[in-house]
Amino acid sequence: MKLVENQTFDQEREFYGSDGITIKKCVFDGEADGESAFKESKNTVALDCRMNLRYPFWHNDDLKITNTEFTDKCRAAIWYSKNVSIRSSKLHGIKALRECMNVSVEDTSVISTEFGWFVDNINVRNSTVSGEYFMFRSSGLNFDSVKLDGKYSFQYITDSIFENCTFNTKDAFWHAKNVTVRNSVINGEYLAWYAENITFENCDIRGTQPLCYCKGLKLINCRMYDADLSFEKSTVEATVTTPIVSVKNPLSGYIKAPAIGEMIIDDKDADCNIEILD
Repeated sequence: MKLVENQTFDQEREFYGSDGITIKKCVFDGEADGESAFKESKNTVALDCRMNLRYPFWHNDDLKITNTEFTDKCRAAIWYSKNVSIRSSKLHGIKALRECMNVSVEDTSVISTEFGWFVDNINVRNSTVSGEYFMFRSSGLNFDSVKLDGKYSFQYITDSIFENCTFNTKDAFWHAKNVTVRNSVINGEYLAWYAENITFENCDIRGTQPLCYCKGLKLINCRMYDADLSFEKSTVEATVTTPIVSVKNPLSGYIKAPAIGEMIIDDKDADCNIEILD
C-alpha cells in the first residue's frame, strides 16, 4: 500500500480511481478548491487528516477513516460507498453520509443535517450526533451508547436495534418498521407515529402525543412522562410503570399502568383493555 504523508492537496480528483493508498496527516484544502479527491477509489486509509473540500469519498470500496476531521465546508463527504469504517473522527459537514452499505462508526462526533440517508447496515457506537432528518429511510441500524440532538430522526427506518441511547428529538421513528429500542431515553413530541412492529423495552419516554396510529406497538417496563393523548388509534401491548397523563382512543390490545389521569374514549372502534395496576 502506498503511503502519502504530511502533504496538502487542493486539485480536482487528486486521487481519482486509486487502489491501495494510505494518507496520513494530510490536508485537503487550498486555492484550487478541487472536489472529489478519492472518487471511484478502493482500499483507502485516511489517518489523522483534515478534509476541507467537497465530496472527497464517493463510490469508494473498503474505506477506513481514523482520527480525521471533516469540516463544515466538507459537504457530502461519503456517498455511494461500501465497507466503510470511521473511528475517532469528526463528521461536521452537511449530508456527510448517504446511500452507503456496511458502515461502522465509533467514538465519533457527527454534526450533520441530513446524515445517513438510504444507508443499509450501519453500526454506531459511543458517538454523539447533532442534526435534523438523521438516518432517513435507512435499514439495518444497530446503535449502542449514542446521544442524538435533532428533529425528525429515524423516519421510515426498518429492521433496527437501539440500546443504551439518549435521543432528544421530535417526530422520531415516524413510519419505522421492525424496530427495537432498549434501555434508552427518548425526549420529544409525537414519538413514532405510524410505526409498525416497534418495541420499547425499559425506556424513558417523554413528550406530548406519543405512539399514535401504530400497529404492533409494544412497551415493556417503560416509564412515560408528560405523555398526554397517548396511543391514539394504535394497536398496542403496553406495560408502563409510571402514571400516564392521558390516553386517547387506542384501538386494541392492552395498556397497563399504575394510574391514568384521563381516558378519552369517544371512538366506537376503540376497544383496548385498560388496566390500572395496584
